[in-house]
Amino acid sequence: MVARKPKTDGGDAAEDSSATSSEGVGSKTQKAAPPTVKIPAAILVKQLAGLMKASEIEVIKQLMRRGVMAGINQVIDYETAATIVADFGFLPKPLEEPKVVGVLPVADGYTPSKEEDPDLLQPRAPVVTILGHVDHGKTTLLDVIRKSSVASSEKGGITQHIGAYQVEVDGQRITFLDTPGHEAFTAMRARGAQVTDIAVLVVAADDGVMPQTREAIDHAKAADVPIVVAINKIDKPEANADRVKQQLADLGLVVEEWGGDTIMVPVSAKTEEGVLALLENILLVSEISELKANPDRRAQGVVVEAKLDTARGAVATVLVKSGTLKVGDTFSVGDTHGKVRALFDDKGQQTRQAGPSAAVEVLGIESVPRAGDTLIVEENGRRSRSSIERDRRRKNAEAGQIVGGNNTEQLLAQANVGEAKDLNLILKTDVEGSGEAIRSSVERLANDEVKVKIIRTGSGVVTESDVLLAAASDATILAFNTRADAGAKRSAELEGVTIRHYDVIYDLITDMQAAVSGLVEPVYQEVVEAEAVVKEVFKVKGGKAAGIGVTDGKINRNAQVRVIREGAVIHTSSIKSLQHFKDAVRELTAGSEGGIGVEGFDDFEAGDTIETFRREEVESLPR
Repeated sequence: MVARKPKTDGGDAAEDSSATSSEGVGSKTQKAAPPTVKIPAAILVKQLAGLMKASEIEVIKQLMRRGVMAGINQVIDYETAATIVADFGFLPKPLEEPKVVGVLPVADGYTPSKEEDPDLLQPRAPVVTILGHVDHGKTTLLDVIRKSSVASSEKGGITQHIGAYQVEVDGQRITFLDTPGHEAFTAMRARGAQVTDIAVLVVAADDGVMPQTREAIDHAKAADVPIVVAINKIDKPEANADRVKQQLADLGLVVEEWGGDTIMVPVSAKTEEGVLALLENILLVSEISELKANPDRRAQGVVVEAKLDTARGAVATVLVKSGTLKVGDTFSVGDTHGKVRALFDDKGQQTRQAGPSAAVEVLGIESVPRAGDTLIVEENGRRSRSSIERDRRRKNAEAGQIVGGNNTEQLLAQANVGEAKDLNLILKTDVEGSGEAIRSSVERLANDEVKVKIIRTGSGVVTESDVLLAAASDATILAFNTRADAGAKRSAELEGVTIRHYDVIYDLITDMQAAVSGLVEPVYQEVVEAEAVVKEVFKVKGGKAAGIGVTDGKINRNAQVRVIREGAVIHTSSIKSLQHFKDAVRELTAGSEGGIGVEGFDDFEAGDTIETFRREEVESLPR
């Protein structure tokens, strides 16, 4: 569903703005016009934050102030988005979206050039994502299209599953992204990865439109991609395709035969009836969209999935959006980089190159990137490293500006000095019944100094939406007999949100009682032990080491270490080796010189600062 804000009287505001403008005519000094933010008819909260370069948390807070309870992946309409944009000091305007984009959006650090010359564009294969409600047959349909069974491959078959694959229909290719569903689809969209050209919505003819069907429609609309509906399971006696068409029409997807523009194809993944017709209609939509890319430029692509392979190292499945990716290309991807050592297609065959809309496994990456990261082939390795360094410094600088305040201990510390009076909690349980029992027990723990407020109660796994609500409201998440999904874990680490897991109610109540009383877990602080300056860099077996001069303190062999460049931390790990001349030593004191090796890092530069530190426990917060 699209979140809509309550109706407000915006007329006065418009008149005031107009009046201000007229008064400014002829004056010597006029205020500069606010920056413009163009907004589509429907947009994800996370996308809106990205357009304004604003914190997602602050956007959620502002929506809450406006009476709109929307999570990071929820779609809001133009009216609501425009109000928030104005609140942030920007001028909202409707987005007149181009008919066809056909190339990857410009990535940070990349300057458009003659490589984007429209005359060099050539038709490319459409990239398709299949969405829909669970158990409506998405996986079976993908299996039929792929002509191989995922189940059999998991039992030892030879099919190599890389998260994307191509099929050929009447001499034309279609690329399918095998994503877990609309959540993964949206996660990539939220990170700016426009990877999908067409969304195929699978709806079971015997079940009809379900909650996840509605969500999938919202996500596809937010991505502004054409929707082709596959009405599946028509082989079942209870199938009712007309009922499905009516339900979809109520949601704004009107079939062509009823005067709309949505293509709906009846199919049976079980008998394979209608599957060819579905593929032909996908090609038809592709032709209308006139999808094009330049295969002769330096490649750009998007990471579909990535992993660490024990035998091959970091491996990423990359969808090439434009250009041609070749063995030997130097590239940057996310906050890492590499040089293409080998490419493998979806059939596991080694290949020398991959053009637009092709999906390949890429070997030769320094570390594992994230899904949705943009891969850019660089002109040389030096530029790739410099762009990565800038990204690392920026991320470290941003991390240094994050102020924690949403875990139980910090909230109590603030309460003890009069800065906060509320202990905010989000409670997620396995079933609704246990949630009510825990809620009533926890709320009774409040006292005159600390008020316990449960701002959300729900059943099921802890989601990214829960984490962002916790971050926006300075809350701790209590998970009883449930877990946090992968997106929630990543967001919790990024936002500094605490998730506490329990399987015994007594333990949960005891911990909350102790928290309210001020009996918190040990708190640790970092103590800097020594500082040194890199004077030279020299080669050693297996990499590089730094020749250093110790300027303060004493470097201990077992200490933790960080490398600092231009005031930003670029690497943190442990000491790999410590030497004084040719002798291995356990310590170096101020005024002495020696050599140091750092675990997982050898990209030293003269002038870098080496800092060693330890973590030590400090006293628990007072009652």
